[in-house]
Amino acid sequence: MKNLLTDIAGVRVGHAEDAKVGSGATAVVFDSPAVAAIDVRGGGPGTREDALLDLANTVERVDAIALSGGSAFGLDTGGGVQAWLAEQGRGYRVREALIPIVPGAILFDLLNGGDKAWGRFSPYRDLGYAAAAAAAAGTDFALGSVGAGLGATTATFKGGLGSASAVTPDGVKVAAIVAVNAVGSVTVGDGPWFWAAPFEVDGEFGGRGLPDKFTDDMLRMRIKGGPAASARENTTIGAVVTDAALTKPQAKRLAMIAHTGFARAIYPVHAPTDGDVLFAAATGAKPIEPLVGLTELGTIAANVVARAIARGVYSATALPFAGAQPAWRDRFGA
Repeated sequence: MKNLLTDIAGVRVGHAEDAKVGSGATAVVFDSPAVAAIDVRGGGPGTREDALLDLANTVERVDAIALSGGSAFGLDTGGGVQAWLAEQGRGYRVREALIPIVPGAILFDLLNGGDKAWGRFSPYRDLGYAAAAAAAAGTDFALGSVGAGLGATTATFKGGLGSASAVTPDGVKVAAIVAVNAVGSVTVGDGPWFWAAPFEVDGEFGGRGLPDKFTDDMLRMRIKGGPAASARENTTIGAVVTDAALTKPQAKRLAMIAHTGFARAIYPVHAPTDGDVLFAAATGAKPIEPLVGLTELGTIAANVVARAIARGVYSATALPFAGAQPAWRDRFGA
């Protein structure tokens, strides 16, 4: 176990970035189509193919998931991932036609100091293609200010992309990948403590624990932009993936339970000015008991999501632009 999403067999992750723009994309590519669903909790989401994942609709499996910066421009990322998959002969077959199924979600990083004057077309389709191609290269991938997390911020420190994994007592694996661009804070007050500290494993985000006591100032709301915060400036997006055999409704339930991890790691969360989205996908390798087993899987998945969020901020580095938000490590070290 590498404490990454790719601990799930048959799952690959690739990043692509544009340093000048200060934004990027991440592709989660499945070796074989995976059962998938989506749960949206934030008030300002930006998604691609979310209607397809509705439980009433026909298609149950997806070939990849696209996560991207760029706000609505970043929805082009899915087209780039789709183009790469089409070249590999992947997709949903309709007689002679093959259509790669690539849902996606975006976050807003257009005000982070990068050069967004990219001309007629945004770079995100090309970034999506490059991220998918990078996913084919192996099972390791970087965390922090990479891919969809390159331009991310939070209320207090630089945001980023994180991942974590775990195994249930029955041997079912579950892992998460999250790009953290929350309107709220991932840390307690102005200190080094992460809200997700009770779920930390082996000092994966610094081992600082929680403060001895909570003051009123620590519990004060900290949000980006203060009273002027905009729904377009925020969003935490990600995916939780398991090797369990789930139906589409069960994957939906997994996403719903796992969303608890957002609340364990971000304060406040699911605000009108957030666009929080979590996908759930299942590769189907291992059977699972549909009631207690699924509940246990969701419980552990929520913990994994919380850990991934903290790891994303812990691993982030500041962007090289004037006035860029400092990273957690800039203030507290490792």
